Formats: sequence, C-alpha cells, structure tokens
Amino acid sequence: MNILDPQGPIGLADKTILIDSLAIMLAIVIPTMTAIFAFVFWFRASNSRARYLPDWAYSGRIELVVWAIPTLTVILLGGVAWIGAHELDPGKAITSNVKPLRIQAVSLDWKWLFIYPDQNIATTNTLTVPQGTPLQFELTSASVMNAFFIPQFGSMIYTMNGMTNRLNLQADHPGVFEGLSSHFSGDGFADMHFDVHVVPPDQFENWAQQTLAEKTGAQAASDANKSLDEASYLQLAKPSQKNAPASYRLADPDLFESIVTQKLPPSPGGQSGVKGASPEAKNADVR
Repeated sequence: MNILDPQGPIGLADKTILIDSLAIMLAIVIPTMTAIFAFVFWFRASNSRARYLPDWAYSGRIELVVWAIPTLTVILLGGVAWIGAHELDPGKAITSNVKPLRIQAVSLDWKWLFIYPDQNIATTNTLTVPQGTPLQFELTSASVMNAFFIPQFGSMIYTMNGMTNRLNLQADHPGVFEGLSSHFSGDGFADMHFDVHVVPPDQFENWAQQTLAEKTGAQAASDANKSLDEASYLQLAKPSQKNAPASYRLADPDLFESIVTQKLPPSPGGQSGVKGASPEAKNADVR
C-alpha cells in the first residue's frame, strides 16, 4: 500500500501534491526550529554581548517578518490545494485515447461488490482492470457509509447509501495491488479489503469472456452463485465476514440503479446504523 509508489496518473499527481506541501511546510518548520536554538544560544545568561531591552515594545521589521512568512505559506499551500482540487476532481474524466471501462462499486457488510455493466459480469472482493485504461467508477453503499481506496492508484472517495459518487482512476503498470475500506464500518471492517489485478487489455477481455462463459455454460449448472439478480443480491447483502473472492454473471443490468434508488432495501447495517450491523440490532436502542 505504498502511496509513494504510484501506479497511475492520479496517484502520481497525489504524490506530487504531498511532496510539494511537505516541502513548503518544511521551508517554514526548519528555519523556525533553527531560530529557536539560535535564540536560546545567543540570549543565554553567560553571553554579555546579548542586548537586554526591557522597555522594547514594537518593531515594524519584526512584524513584517512575523506576518509575511505565514501569509506566503498560506498562499503557497492554498495554491497547491486549489490547483490540485480542480485538476484531481474525482468526477473529472482522464484524458485518453482509450475507451474507459465502467465499474460500479457497492460497499456491503463487509465486502465489496464490483459490477461490470458492459461485460455483464460482477465480482466480490476482487477487481480486475486493464492496464492503461481509464477506469470510471460509480460508487454507492448498500449499508453504512464507507470509503473506497486503492492507495497506489490515487484518490480515496466515500460511499454512501442512497447516492452515487464518481471516481476516475487509471493503472499504468501490470501487477497485483491492494484495495481496502479506509472508513470504520463495524465488526468485519478489518477484513474488508480486495486485490486489484492489473492485466494487459487483451488479457482483460479474455478474462471477462471466460468469466461470463463459466457462469452461463453447462459447467455452471451446479453453481448456486452463478447469477447475480435481485434475489441473489439480497442474499449477498447480508452481513458476513472474511468473504472469499467470487464472480457472477450479471442477470440484472439495472441492479446498481436499484441499489442506489433503494428499490432494493438497504442491508441491516444501513437500516439500523448500529455497531455490528446484525438484523437483531435493527430495533436496538442507540445511545
């Protein structure tokens, strides 16, 4: 989860902002700390050359320094934050000649559901994406508020029940990276993470077609989880911990919209907002 080893343009821009902000602050902190030790040394009791001015009250030059330095610091940090906030707007599409990949992400108790609407497949607790392709995430929560974060790809964003957030990311290098929930959400929070597999575009297409074929072919006849529709989603949305990665055929293309609009009811955690997110907690007193 090394945020200083970014794997895409958004992560690289986040790293640049982090380093620039740190450099600006160190430009203030280091001279200030140095000045403290210099003052202590110069105005020590044994230094007869130090001037003692008990009646000193005001110095325009000192006031200029005292106010100018923090003002310049705020201007520089504010400029970095202002530019970065606009350039890295989560909803801003990444400029690319490659067609973006749409992914709909849903935070559940305590697992992640990823829907590929154009490939008609879905996965839980695993994410496969093509290298060098802009990723257009639509995110919501079927339960309590959560946070979606792939540290080496860049920006973190919250997921909330009944609304959709958008996030654009891109991975430029193949490999396996870690994604996680970065917002505490109850008993199973510690295990609410997933692997992100970045593969070449042709390999991604093969994976998507193979996954769809496995869940629709005769070999999937005995697979109770081969299809994801409203009924199977309601079972999936029930609170559970340490869930193994799984894949599905997307039987309902409007499933994500049904979750966002609450046509499908929130999971017990989203209904009660009580720690533990258990059905029995729905009617519990909240103190």
